[in-house]
Amino acid sequence: MSHFTIGPLASSPVVTRHADNPILSPGDVPYGPAMVFNAGVAKFKGKYVMVFRNDYGDEKKGIVAPHHTTNLGLAFSDDGIKWEVQPEPCWSWQDEEVIRVYDPRLTVIGEQCYMCFAVDTKHGLRGGIAVTEDFSSFKVLSLSLPDNRNMVLFPERIGGSYVRLERPMPVYSRGGKDRFDMWMSDSPDLKYWGNSKLLLTVEDVAFANDKVGPGAPPVKTDKGWLTLFHAVDLDLGRGKNGWEDSWKKRYTAGVLLLDLADPSRIIGRASAPLLAPEAKYEISGGFRNDVIFPGGMILEASGEVKIYYGAADTVECLATAHVDDLLRLCLEGKIH
Repeated sequence: MSHFTIGPLASSPVVTRHADNPILSPGDVPYGPAMVFNAGVAKFKGKYVMVFRNDYGDEKKGIVAPHHTTNLGLAFSDDGIKWEVQPEPCWSWQDEEVIRVYDPRLTVIGEQCYMCFAVDTKHGLRGGIAVTEDFSSFKVLSLSLPDNRNMVLFPERIGGSYVRLERPMPVYSRGGKDRFDMWMSDSPDLKYWGNSKLLLTVEDVAFANDKVGPGAPPVKTDKGWLTLFHAVDLDLGRGKNGWEDSWKKRYTAGVLLLDLADPSRIIGRASAPLLAPEAKYEISGGFRNDVIFPGGMILEASGEVKIYYGAADTVECLATAHVDDLLRLCLEGKIH
């Protein structure tokens, strides 16, 4: 499938990158990963908690072998900015079928914290949901069929059902290697999922030509569910662009607003990216440059929104915006 070139992109002026970025780097982690990124972040039992992805590899050769080279780290914070990394990983699933678990997304529902994750298995990439009360043990509640990933949970039941966003990867039926969209499913019990609906397509997003999918779990506002998504464009003219031999993609973060009672209905969507790779730590020196991937979003009582994102598949960063500005961006692109 041919791809049209997107061209230059810029971040929205309503977003401010934190002055201390990256807020978490490989050197902050005592067990020596090469990359620390794509974290899930939540407020839980009075503290900010972060579960982050650790990858190990040979930077010079650009190799990150999947087997036994990924685990999930844990950090706590009092302010959501300065993090205390725990001395050991919090989870590396030991199972004969499992190769690695990665890309955690955290959602607090009631008194428990739920973690969506991707898992490479010997028979395909699956999306999972686990629950924990203390981040020292995780109970796996469900695993999808291959190929599905980037799952995020809404923080409460809607119409009596749990709801998740997801990005299945239907290579054959979309006519090429990549052409992936964002879907939605619901469940009575977090185990059995169905009623799947298409929510957002690549063709809907002007700054994507390759794939779109969930980012951070949605947060509730009085106007609707504020929802981040990732958008990917491919440009075959890009150079090496990182430690890998070749990296031709760019990841940006978009924002949309979903109806509170029926989240399969998009109320509005910003027409341009919320965050596009621009800062040094986003566009250079990383495993895969030109990558921004939002994995956590916290709405503070003050109206400030903290957006946590992986940059260049190598470090974890923070950006902030006011909720009113994010809602305005979405409502300016109101769906009629």
